[in-house]
Amino acid sequence: MLVILLFVLTGCTVEKKVSTEVFTAEKYLLGTDITVSIETGEEANLICNEVFSRVKDIEDKMSAHSGDSEIALLNAGAGKEKTVLSAQTYHVLSQATEFAAITGGAFDPTIGSLVQLWGINSGNGKVPVEQDIQKSIALVNYKSLQLAQDGTNCTAYLPHQGQIVDLGGIAKGYAGDEAKQILLANGIKSGMINLGGNIVAIGKKKDGSHWRVGIQNPLAPRGTFLGIVQLDDKSVVSSGAYERYFIKDGKRYHHIIDPNTGHPSESDLIGVTIIADQGIAADALSTGVFVLGLEKGIKLVDSLQGVDAILIAADKKVFTTRGIEDFKLTDGDFSL
Repeated sequence: MLVILLFVLTGCTVEKKVSTEVFTAEKYLLGTDITVSIETGEEANLICNEVFSRVKDIEDKMSAHSGDSEIALLNAGAGKEKTVLSAQTYHVLSQATEFAAITGGAFDPTIGSLVQLWGINSGNGKVPVEQDIQKSIALVNYKSLQLAQDGTNCTAYLPHQGQIVDLGGIAKGYAGDEAKQILLANGIKSGMINLGGNIVAIGKKKDGSHWRVGIQNPLAPRGTFLGIVQLDDKSVVSSGAYERYFIKDGKRYHHIIDPNTGHPSESDLIGVTIIADQGIAADALSTGVFVLGLEKGIKLVDSLQGVDAILIAADKKVFTTRGIEDFKLTDGDFSL
């Protein structure tokens, strides 16, 4: 998920750098570089460290690739036993199942068996045999995930051995929301958080102008944008076939798997950007809308409050939902 921020950060280094206007801190978490940019001040470093600590806690609880995370334990217990969860992990799983329902299963947190089978996210992509794909499809069903809460006690259970929950399509969005709340609680009224392309804009820019975010051209090298959207106090998440993929016998296989077919999505979209009040919604919906395709995707987004989208079709036509007012196309190869 990639967007290009079109604002000046005076000083962007691996650790931190202070300028007269912007303090920028960066750390590698959730499998990506996370950058926090806020006003320079005596507490700026402490505030950024608080953000990173919170994101690390989310990673420790929700990563499917850490052997002792809550999600890893849930997957290991599939078909055997319930797993005790923290309130945070329970919340994200609950939200994930809600967005799965909203998208009709186009986004599904139990897609982990298919993700592992294709191996695209791990850099070991291969085309599986169809029999294995069908076996994995049978394990993908968000409705089978059993969540229970009794007071402060939260549990989850996967009823079938081999089922795998993967929160890679929603955890960064949640982390962005949590990071934003930390900044607001510390009195930050203007800032930007970038979680590997998941963008959280806080308020307006310090000078009162809008944040300007460039939308990735899915047919061009990373960092090439096709348009600019102006926004305030929103989360922005993009998904596309350009992010992670491998090529076999001349065909590109990208990482966004359609839970219904078990194959990389072949919808009529090549890029989706969701702009929403909450990052957790933007993250899940960017995947779900991509899989649903143009017509169903626009219909879904227009039915949701606090959510808008920019959709890029395979024929290079760009569509925006009705709440998008400040989007400017800058690449003549595309048309609105």
